Amino acid sequence: MKIPGAVASAIGDATQRPFHLLRATSVGGGDINQAFRLEGSDGSLYFLKLNAARQHAMFIAEAAGLQAIAATNTLRVPQVITHGASEGISFLVLEHLPLGGRNNAKLLGEQLAALHRNTADRYGFAQDNFIGTTPQPNAWTDDWLDFWREQRLGFQLRLAANNGYGGELQRLGEKLMDALPVFFDGYTPQPSLLHGDLWGGNHGFLADGTPVIFDPACYYGDRECDLAMTELFGGYPAEFYAGYQAAWPLDAGYAQRRELYNLYHILNHANLFGGAYIRQAEHLSRQLLDAAWPRSPLG
Repeated sequence: MKIPGAVASAIGDATQRPFHLLRATSVGGGDINQAFRLEGSDGSLYFLKLNAARQHAMFIAEAAGLQAIAATNTLRVPQVITHGASEGISFLVLEHLPLGGRNNAKLLGEQLAALHRNTADRYGFAQDNFIGTTPQPNAWTDDWLDFWREQRLGFQLRLAANNGYGGELQRLGEKLMDALPVFFDGYTPQPSLLHGDLWGGNHGFLADGTPVIFDPACYYGDRECDLAMTELFGGYPAEFYAGYQAAWPLDAGYAQRRELYNLYHILNHANLFGGAYIRQAEHLSRQLLDAAWPRSPLG
């Protein structure tokens, strides 16, 4: 893809020095955006994401999340340089960080716990964002169960209905939302700043072992949500969990809430890709209902 001329101009405006593109090298690893390593004639390096102009809102939201995490001084994220839309294309320019260094999973766990120590008075975020390409509403809410019921599970179930996935998925979803209080008996989470999309592909390490996280979908919510997602697609190394637990032990009941929180991401994958994810969402919903049934409002 041709790099829009507006990208070089935007970099120059943001850095207060002219940027002349020497070469753009395609970078793999993502399935939503096209990505490039930009090298300037002065030796400067940047990381560029491109998408259609109509997707600029995704880059605005991503930039806001990266800046929110950076402001905590806990976990390294790429610095946001600039973003914009031009010539039918939207773009996000970030600091180029050379990843591939030694794995320091224990430090990543410790620093994630430090990130989660940053809290708010309510659940939500200053703006809506995206989980993959799916909109993720983040209206400020005082009650965590209300937030999770309406803006996470309920939102995905409504999307599923609009996508033609009704019947059993909706029946199970409605019962599960009624049973939510069972999973939070004696447990009220703090509204912690979350990465929001912390699967294994969204972190790396610098040469000295410094952890780096990226591609966030930030909001203030239960810190267990981030931990749960790290276990969804293959898991993180044992040292990561040891580091986190040593810094801030998880509460009793996490193992059951983990499945509840990961149902959100399974539903999102069902809405994006359909197929086996629909069956997985139904199966997980049944498991959660079986766990809750003895004490659920359904009797």
